[in-house]
Formats: sequence, structure tokens, C-alpha cells
Amino acid sequence: MSPIFFDSKEVRSSDERENDHLVSLKKLIEKAKTITLHSDRLKNEIFTLTDLQKIDVFRKSDLIEIQKKNLPFGNLNFTELSEFSHIYRSPGPIYDLDGYGNNWWRFARALNAAGFNNKDVVQNCFSYHFTPAGMMFDEAAKILKCTVFPAGGENSDMQAEIMSEINATGYVGIPDFLKIVIEKAEKNELPINNLKKALFSGGPLFPKVADFFNSKNIKFYQCYGTADLGLIAYEADVDDGMIIDEDIILEIVKPGTNDRVPDGEVGEVIVTVLNNYELPIVRFATGDLSTIIEGQSKTGRTNKRIKGWLGRADQTTKVKGMFVQPSQIAKIIDELFDDKPKAKLIVSRDDNRDILTLQIEHLVNTNEKDNLNKKVVDEMKKILNLNGEVEFVNLGALPNDGKVIDDIRDFGE
Repeated sequence: MSPIFFDSKEVRSSDERENDHLVSLKKLIEKAKTITLHSDRLKNEIFTLTDLQKIDVFRKSDLIEIQKKNLPFGNLNFTELSEFSHIYRSPGPIYDLDGYGNNWWRFARALNAAGFNNKDVVQNCFSYHFTPAGMMFDEAAKILKCTVFPAGGENSDMQAEIMSEINATGYVGIPDFLKIVIEKAEKNELPINNLKKALFSGGPLFPKVADFFNSKNIKFYQCYGTADLGLIAYEADVDDGMIIDEDIILEIVKPGTNDRVPDGEVGEVIVTVLNNYELPIVRFATGDLSTIIEGQSKTGRTNKRIKGWLGRADQTTKVKGMFVQPSQIAKIIDELFDDKPKAKLIVSRDDNRDILTLQIEHLVNTNEKDNLNKKVVDEMKKILNLNGEVEFVNLGALPNDGKVIDDIRDFGE
């Protein structure tokens, strides 16, 4: 195996990967079924990976409420607390955990793809407190036999001093903080010439910040993960998208539904983690938007790729005191259209009056337009408890942005 790959999983054929995933998925589901709160969700038998759509997605809001009733893990954990390596508390609040398995969070794969190795001294500027981010990357660096300084994400003056004194060669953390540390080092005339590589996560990499790192000859990559799921996807080359981690099943669904969208269409990222049994995670809705990229990575890795983070899928808004959610728009479409056309609710305001316009990609005969208009308006009233209008548009007219609700009202500063 070439040293650029973390393991042979990265170059499996599509058929081999799908077969491996199906075996792991069935094993995971059988274990998860023993947990009362999962058993109803997982009652349908899984014959192929497509059958995952028979399982309702599990949302972060559901997890928060379940944990509140039975702290700390809502009785969703398969093993006892004594078998966990750590317990964490993330905003929400949500309790997270990790186990003793090797590469439990799976971030070593991303760190390897970013070029880190046993000759690197890594300044880990993710927090080691409460949330798992610091430990995620600490574990990954140890697996690659890097030397780690557990820096955390504060005190940029001291960070710059330490980066210079220990001759750090690599950085992991959010992009903006590294820029601050480098500027502090330059201001205080501290040499940090050994810093050559970085792996970013936890925050957006803005173009001007990327240009700054390029000007400093720092090779940088990004990865995408969460405290609930671990690594989801990672970069392995420039302008090559993010390769999906080998030990998850990633789906893109229409926001507010269980239904997958075609590759290339923007939707919500849904993740099933295959290698962690301490707390089974099946079809967990991240709330993030992304899309599958066609083709294969130029690095030789064969798994599918996503474009990266494209916004939030939770587009819930409030109109006249009523919450309007993507799942309600999906329900309107499901009730009236067999082919489930693409739709978007536009929330606007005119003359101090909120206006709801449901745009639907659907070809309508002139003779049936009035009747179908009335049916849609009546269904909007029934499901949203709000009056609205309908606008039928040509196929392909709605943008591929994953938005089911677009609130364009001007709320001022």
C-alpha cells in the first residue's frame, strides 16, 4: 500500500465498499435494536443500502430531548459508562462519549491525507475542555506518531511563543486562530519558519485567510466532522472536494424528509457511523447542507466526495406566530403530487404583511391550473395553518441550493 493512503479501505471498489458497509450496517442495527428507544425506528429489515430510507432520520433536537429525560445519554448507549474512555458535554447541551477502540473518532485518516507524519511536531489548538475536539485530533496525531503540544484555543501571544520555541511543524485548529498566532509571532519577531502544514476544521476558511496562508507557504487542508459523529469527510488534494470517511454511510436527503436526492443536488447530510457500538448512531441528521460531487478523487481514493459545508438545513422560520418547517412543505407536496416535484416556500413581506408563496416545479395544463391552485392553497392552510399563494415554475427553475424555505423578509439590523 502506498504511504499516501491510510489503509486499503481508501482504494476499495464501489461494490466492495457497499458490500462491506451492508455487512457492518446489519450488525450495527441488530445491536441497536436491543435498545428500546431505537427498536421502533429499526423494525424494517435492511436488504440493501437503499433500504436505509425506510428508517426515519434521527435529529439533534430529538437527542437533546431524550438525554434530558434520562441523563446523561438518554439510555441510548449500548455499553455501560465504565466502558467509555471519555464523557464530553457539547452545546445543546448534548453529552458525547468515546470508547477505547483504535482511531475511534477516525480523524487519523484526515490527518494522514493532510501530509502529517511521525516527523511532525503538532500544535493542537482545539479545545481540550468539555467538548471532544482536542482529544479527537490528539488521538489522530498519536496514531500517526506525531509529537503533540496540547495548546487549546486561547492566549495567542503565548501560542506564538511556544510555536517558535518548540519548532512546531504543523497546526490543527480553526483557520482564523492560526492567522492570529502567525501575526503575533511576526509582531513579536518570533521565528516560526518550521510551520509548513495545517489541518483546519470547526470554522469556515475564508478566501482572504486562505490567501494569507498561501503567502506563508503553509500547505493546508480542511476536514468536516462533529462531536456526535467524528470524522465525516476530508480533503486530500487542492480543489478536489471532501472524500467521505470510510467507516460511515453518508446520504444527502431533501431537508425535512427521509428521501435521498440525486447526486449533485444540494440537501441535508445524514450520517450512519459503522464502527462505534458504544452508542449506536443510525441516520443522524447533521443539519448541514452539502452535495455529492460526480467522479472520483484525483488522489486515487475511490470513495464518493462531497462539496463541503454549504449552509444549514434547518430553515425553520416563524410567520404570524406559527413555526413553518421544511418537513411541512414536504408533506404538502407528498399529499398532492405522486412525482414529488421540487418546491420552495418564499416568505416575503409587503405593506406590513407577510406573504407565503409556494413555488413548485410542475407543468400544469391551463384547464387544470385553477383546480390545482386551489388544492395547494387549501393544503397549505391545512398543514401550515396559514394562508398562502402558489406559483408553478418550469422544471429546473429553482436553484440547486438545498433551500426548502427561503425567508427574504428584511428584519433590519
